[in-house]
Amino acid sequence: MHENYTCDEFFNGRLKLFQPLEGPRINLDTILLSSWVKLRSHDKQIIEAGCASGAISLILAMKFGLKVHVTGLEIQSELAELARRNAEMNSIRNAEFINGDLRDKNIFPREVFDVLVINPPYESLSRGRLSSDTSRSTARLEVSCTINDVGDFAFRVLKSKGRMFSVFSSERLDAFINAMTSHRIIPKRIRFVYPFMNYNSGIFLSECIKNAGEGVSILPPLIVRDENHNYTKELLESYEF
Repeated sequence: MHENYTCDEFFNGRLKLFQPLEGPRINLDTILLSSWVKLRSHDKQIIEAGCASGAISLILAMKFGLKVHVTGLEIQSELAELARRNAEMNSIRNAEFINGDLRDKNIFPREVFDVLVINPPYESLSRGRLSSDTSRSTARLEVSCTINDVGDFAFRVLKSKGRMFSVFSSERLDAFINAMTSHRIIPKRIRFVYPFMNYNSGIFLSECIKNAGEGVSILPPLIVRDENHNYTKELLESYEF
């Protein structure tokens, strides 16, 4: 591989990934979101939008096995190609990666997926600062995808009662709820993640259902580190494959 990439091992070597030195890499959000996804017995078709180098898609493909098919969608062609190489390197056959834009209304037929997984850009252009690294700006800022675009995409590609799992900025909870409900993607479970006890929440995990009725469960908080700055037992459980 090119010198601008690293090859890293995760889950005690069960997963190996080429990742860009500059740009989106596996982080806490990646691990929490992949752990947050739960499937029903009839869920077969999963899509991850904004899959970068394929980490979450590959984790889910390995976790749920050949009973599911995972499609990774990535707008940056070099990352989509990297995801394909990562699937090949790990001999994962139930995941494919497509270079495309979720705003393209013709990229997929309507209502073909049971589950959508997404880690959307957290910051709006009005509040964030553009980076000289295009890949990093695309992952962090609403350059090529707004939260409203996510709601529109979810409504188009999910089957009725299909589910969307996501991680997003707690500071923009209102924008998230407004965008999802306006597209009939209804939040049903939310869990706020806190870096430490007695700190403000930085991110939240959500599960939304297309065409669901009202009513949302707010789950107990997830604390990342204890008073000694060590990862909490519950957080470490997210790293268990």
